[in-house]
Amino acid sequence: MPIEKVLLVEDDVTLQRSLESQLRQSRYDVVVACTLAAAQAHIAADTFDVVISDVQLPDGNGTQFLQMFQGRAIRPLVIIISGHGSVEAAMDCMKQGAFDYLIKPFTPEQLEVSLRRADDYSQLVKVNRFLSQSEPDDLPSELIGGSAAMQELRALIRRVAPTDATVLIQGESGTGKELVARELFRTSSRSGAPYIRVNCAAIPENLIESEFFGHERGAFTGALTRREGRFVLANTGTILLDEVSEVSMGLQAKLLRVLQEKELERVGGNKTISIDVRVIATTNRHLEESIARKEFREDLYFRLNVVPIHVPALRDRVEDIPALATAFLERSARRLGVPTPTLGPECREALLSHSWPGNVRELENVLQRAVIFGGGAETLSAEHLRLGRPRPLSRDMTSSSVQHESAASFLPALGPVLPTLEQVEKDLIFAALKRCSNNRTHAAKMIGISLRTLRNKLSEYRHAGYREAMLTRDLEDAVGDASSEAA
Repeated sequence: MPIEKVLLVEDDVTLQRSLESQLRQSRYDVVVACTLAAAQAHIAADTFDVVISDVQLPDGNGTQFLQMFQGRAIRPLVIIISGHGSVEAAMDCMKQGAFDYLIKPFTPEQLEVSLRRADDYSQLVKVNRFLSQSEPDDLPSELIGGSAAMQELRALIRRVAPTDATVLIQGESGTGKELVARELFRTSSRSGAPYIRVNCAAIPENLIESEFFGHERGAFTGALTRREGRFVLANTGTILLDEVSEVSMGLQAKLLRVLQEKELERVGGNKTISIDVRVIATTNRHLEESIARKEFREDLYFRLNVVPIHVPALRDRVEDIPALATAFLERSARRLGVPTPTLGPECREALLSHSWPGNVRELENVLQRAVIFGGGAETLSAEHLRLGRPRPLSRDMTSSSVQHESAASFLPALGPVLPTLEQVEKDLIFAALKRCSNNRTHAAKMIGISLRTLRNKLSEYRHAGYREAMLTRDLEDAVGDASSEAA
């Protein structure tokens, strides 16, 4: 729960003991102070979620708390209690920042209602603060496409969404796994509760445990205040573990406990916190292979894979490309402030014949680029798409001498037995690295995949023991470097 620690400031010993007993029975951590000076010392030394303070104190007025917290970005909620209440006094306290005002004598139920309201408000503030610091999310609100694969996917979402079952969404990079997760949340019974996303691949290894579970004040250097983890922020709602395969083995064990026991402890803390969270995870890896390489826990895989959902690659639903293209053109034109163009016949044919290794994300980027290079044209041509793969420039090349190549020119001549798709993919990656002088960023752009996908592929090849004759020592070092970065 968001409210855990309460500072009670009351000099009447009888009332103090009664309130302390009620708060502890409600499982709050309570610190008691009889004077304003003692309360200020506690505030300076610790972090509190709520302060309950009498107005009349031996060394001052309890409303001084309100002035002390003015201007602080993070401050406790203050509930003022008074035996000489009036509408004017209550309004004055509320104007100064008090969360609530209770007039003595008040019942235990009245205090319980006030604390419950404070708990709900605190959770809302913390979730909003987290979301305001997150990257803007402009994913569309619906899954586009009428292919059989998409109809089957939507039917599965409708069946799974109303349940609280844990879902593992698998698929290649750029297929729209996050969009499927959002649709699961949007159509679930928890749609009115928080939806918290964690990009496991983007958080540094030394911070991800704190991001997951939170930390106590002083847990490590720089932990100046207590911080709620993403699981607590998602309480009663849904948490998305994006690219869960990137979580280290050590943290996987702790994550397994959260999924099994529905409870956690903050970094540096010893209090067990119960949570009620629906978990959705995504990955672009084959976790069975990661398990075989001892990179992913098998028990965690089974805990996550309660309901598996596979998002099809764009090449497996080519008939959806026109509808997707129309939606992306409209969105790009709206952002750029230009009229929405149409697709010319050659442009449409180029889109349908492309292999789309980057899937839907690549399609969206290509169409945004086409709108830009179209310069406001009513109809886009194939040239506006710029789907060809240029030969990397060498030092003695000029821009006029750059020529395009087909993917086949990167690969060895085909023999009587066709290679597997996995072998062709591997050969193409190594060829791109060689052409780019081992520059992974340029190689990824050349073959239309993300840098993270390239690193993951190189790591897989390294663990699988691939050592082709074409793989020079430099490329071998690249595989090792990529593996260490991915780890």
